[in-house]
Amino acid sequence: MEFLIEYMARGFFVMLTISMPCVLVAAGIGLVVGILQAVTQVQEQTIAAAPKIVGVFLTIVALGVVYVKILTEYINEGAYVAFNIVPKSENYVLPADYYYHTRPFANEMKDTISPNSGKTKEIMQNPGKIPWVDRADKSKYTPAFQGANPRPNLIETNKILGR
Repeated sequence: MEFLIEYMARGFFVMLTISMPCVLVAAGIGLVVGILQAVTQVQEQTIAAAPKIVGVFLTIVALGVVYVKILTEYINEGAYVAFNIVPKSENYVLPADYYYHTRPFANEMKDTISPNSGKTKEIMQNPGKIPWVDRADKSKYTPAFQGANPRPNLIETNKILGR
């Protein structure tokens, strides 16, 4: 169990390793642009965004090969853990005949319309009609949401407009 926690911690470290240079570049460029804006007294928000985008893009281009190498090593380590360590651990492995004696998803896999029910014939005779939708329920009146500025829903709008 502890190796799974260590693997998750390694995943957080990989995430920080990949994101931290981009965040630091964006923060540094934001600081420099902020100082220049304070000196020139030009307070335009779009001026700060463009250099940050370019800086983060160049950081990703420059360190992209390193990021791919880090992620490849992490995925290879995960595959090794999943296929070599976990199957050999007695705590995580089900017995080989587990599914012969149990049916874990039996309730979820039941079909609601069986071929023996009368609905199957009705479905085959009326392919365009959905048998479980009642047309009267579709246009049932429900009051609109009453917020600060209530707006009528579709049914109320049709009643107001006289449609």
